[in-house]
Amino acid sequence: MAAPGNAEQTQLQDMEEDEAGVEEREMESDEEEGMGVENSDDEEDESSEDEKENEAEIQRLEEQLSINAFDYNCHVDLIKLLKHEGELFRLRKARQKMSELFPLTEEIWLDWLKDEIRLTEEDANREKVYELFERAVKDYICPEIWLEYAQYSIGGMGSPGGIDKVRSIFERAVTAVGLHMTKGQTLWEAYREFENALLSTLQPPPGRIPSHEEQELLNKQLERIHTLFRRQLAVPLMEMETTYAEYEEWSENGVPETVVHQYKKALQQMQKCKSYEEALLVAEPPKLAEYQAYIEFELKEGDPPRIQITFERALAENCLVPDMWTKYTTYLDRQLKIKDLVLSTHERAVRNCPWTMSLWKSYLLALERHGGDHHTVSDVFEKALNAGFIQATDYVEIWQAYLDYLRRRVDFSKESSKELEELRAAFSRSLDYMKQDVEERFGESGDPSCVIMQIWARIEARHCKNMQKARELWDSIMTKGNAKYANMWLEYYNLERAYGDTAHCRKALHRAVQCSSDYPEHACEVLLTFERVEGTLEDWDTAVQKTETRLNRVNEQRAKAAEKGATLVRRQEEERVEQRRKAKADKKSQKKVQKGRAGEKRKAGRDDDQDEWNKDSAPKRQRAGGDNSATDEFMETETELLGRNAPPGYKPGGGAKKPQQEAGLAPRNQNDEKPELRDDTSSVFISNLAYTLEEPEAKLKALFETCGPIKQVRPVFGNKGSFKGYCYLQFESVVSVSEALKLDRREVEGRPMFVSPCVDKNKNPDFKVFKYNTSLEKHKIFISGLPFSITKAQLEEMCKNHGSVREVRLVTYRSGKPKGLAYVEFADEAQASQAVLKLDGTDVEGSKISVAISNPPRRSMMDKPGSSRPAADMMSRQVYGARGKGRTQLSLLPRSLHRQTAPAGKVENGTAAERATASTAPNAAGESRSLSNADFAKMLLNK
Repeated sequence: MAAPGNAEQTQLQDMEEDEAGVEEREMESDEEEGMGVENSDDEEDESSEDEKENEAEIQRLEEQLSINAFDYNCHVDLIKLLKHEGELFRLRKARQKMSELFPLTEEIWLDWLKDEIRLTEEDANREKVYELFERAVKDYICPEIWLEYAQYSIGGMGSPGGIDKVRSIFERAVTAVGLHMTKGQTLWEAYREFENALLSTLQPPPGRIPSHEEQELLNKQLERIHTLFRRQLAVPLMEMETTYAEYEEWSENGVPETVVHQYKKALQQMQKCKSYEEALLVAEPPKLAEYQAYIEFELKEGDPPRIQITFERALAENCLVPDMWTKYTTYLDRQLKIKDLVLSTHERAVRNCPWTMSLWKSYLLALERHGGDHHTVSDVFEKALNAGFIQATDYVEIWQAYLDYLRRRVDFSKESSKELEELRAAFSRSLDYMKQDVEERFGESGDPSCVIMQIWARIEARHCKNMQKARELWDSIMTKGNAKYANMWLEYYNLERAYGDTAHCRKALHRAVQCSSDYPEHACEVLLTFERVEGTLEDWDTAVQKTETRLNRVNEQRAKAAEKGATLVRRQEEERVEQRRKAKADKKSQKKVQKGRAGEKRKAGRDDDQDEWNKDSAPKRQRAGGDNSATDEFMETETELLGRNAPPGYKPGGGAKKPQQEAGLAPRNQNDEKPELRDDTSSVFISNLAYTLEEPEAKLKALFETCGPIKQVRPVFGNKGSFKGYCYLQFESVVSVSEALKLDRREVEGRPMFVSPCVDKNKNPDFKVFKYNTSLEKHKIFISGLPFSITKAQLEEMCKNHGSVREVRLVTYRSGKPKGLAYVEFADEAQASQAVLKLDGTDVEGSKISVAISNPPRRSMMDKPGSSRPAADMMSRQVYGARGKGRTQLSLLPRSLHRQTAPAGKVENGTAAERATASTAPNAAGESRSLSNADFAKMLLNK
């Protein structure tokens, strides 16, 4: 150790050297400032402008949050700007506001905690940081936050009780995240390092024997470290082999057998989970599918702590997935049933997904289940009302859950109580809330059947014996548009039957017969049955007379409605036929105009060619003499035949293709020149693609590469290089074909893509791709007259009220445009029959639909692929050629003798039945009568 005088002298020398260094640095800085004054002025101007812009942006964000405090992204942007500007006070306030509304992510919490740690380095302010850490660990289970918490607590271990506080935090950390397969090991190691550091402080200096008390403390500390090793080795963690090797080296007496047994068991468990952990490592965030598979595995294993940590890990990355929170809270409610854990998880769920009504409903039930006080339950319910649900029906359900809770609090043995008054006040408030708040926001109350009022009426009748109040409520229900429904009247009748009297039962049934319009027959039947049991002869006569009168009136109304509907359908059909006729006429006129223009161009071109021919070939024609006519006729005939059915390799016009066109077509057809490379068993045929599809080979390869390795894609192009809308796709393996067929009807650039097996029709002429049932399908309904704008989801929503819907199929044209037809498959025949009764003749978006049990007609031989055409069609092809009548072929048959084809038949359960009528009147035997010369003359004279 140096002498005091020498120490002072050394200290003075150091101070002089520091002062000299400071002066030197100041001189250098002055020179630099003198050299860069202009640059610094420019930088100051730029920085001041940036500060003004940032301040304006901060004010804008604060104003936006004052309007909508639930704008999550706005909160994040404001925090980033304030941190960049160094506005610590405003930054702390912004973070505080955001944490009150939303759970914060791990990154936001760590930034906040590190900033607060830097600002509060004094021990007096450590408690504020501890409180912030406690809030952070409640939002999500994050190993990094727990590790930061433990390390920060180590800094205060010198204060009274500091070591015990550090140990307490470490224990909570390993309990919360010690089972984390990939990050839990870091916490265990930090815990052991802390205990090892304490052990080193207890070691006596070399050469000194510890006292008895010191030895006891030393042994106790060693036992703590042993216990930590044993606990860690019993937990399945990644790289646990390294921990086992470290324990073997550290332990002087080796590893006990019990520890070895627990270690091997944990190692086996780790091997089971390893595949799931590796899948999480390579997956892209948020890894929802991988976490779901991991959770299903852990649920089958049945280890509650591991199930809990897996759910927590999944929610840390999928915090905005309501289904994940629902699954987790349901597991905790039914399996663990630990009050603090269950309620805290429910609270986190509604903070993450406040728009999900089912989570709030589960939270209210959990609070009641675990004995939450009434004030807490009411506060949660009020928060739920302000959460902003997306459907009107959500508010009905949350009110029902709260009213159920209030009803269970009432002791109905007492005539009057505070709880009963609170229940009645809540029912009244719910009705006002639906009428004002919900209807104002959604345009509907969400409770058209008045379920809340029905429950209130039953409670008044059943528990309170107050039928007068129940009848008032039912009167109000009927005035809200429910008087036309027979089932509503029968509900009221059942209530009167159970708790009322005979007079009110009869009155309810008479009103049901008079007012119900959906099923008046049912109301009439119930009334007659009631009078058979309860009524006198006079009552019976009155009931019979009233029911007959009502049913007669209903039948008349239905007949009129049916006639009106038939007239409307007829008018609509006529309008469609007229529209088609006009569209066809417009198309014909356009084609005529185009052909006229093309004819003028060709005529001009022929005139020019003729002039050149006359100039260059006059001597040759003179030498040819009379053979020219035969040669020209032969050339014309050959050209005409080639135009109708050009053979492969034929080049129209006799000219060569453009080089760039040949270059473009060469790579597209190179696979067609190698038939030995094709394999139909591993290929699919893709059709109905848009002709304008650019780069079809690349797009289809990207679309089908998920099905398996692709060997080649062969799009088909025309002579001019344009895509024809179909192609062949060959896979490396046959297994990929079944996966590719699942993409059938996938929409590609606005058109449904057809995917079918690649089959040679020459070898398999009877092969059919598209098959449908031709027998009666009692569990399926056929709907026609649908508006073209209806979607599959809307149709399913409309049908699911009448049964369990298995499949909905909208019938479309090849272009993807709807036909206004659909098939809906139900679970059984009864549901399909019920749907026909309820939906037939109803109005959907201004269109009256027709609904029937599906009974597709059999396809005739004319409709089947590959069937021979009728003789008349073959005759027309023989007369006019393969492509119909030529432009120069004139019809010499009078118009009055042209055969008229019958109009297309009405749409009949999914098919257009086109029936052709004979052109001549049939005789008694059903054969057409031949016309005489007199008949022909008569027709010509009439014309």
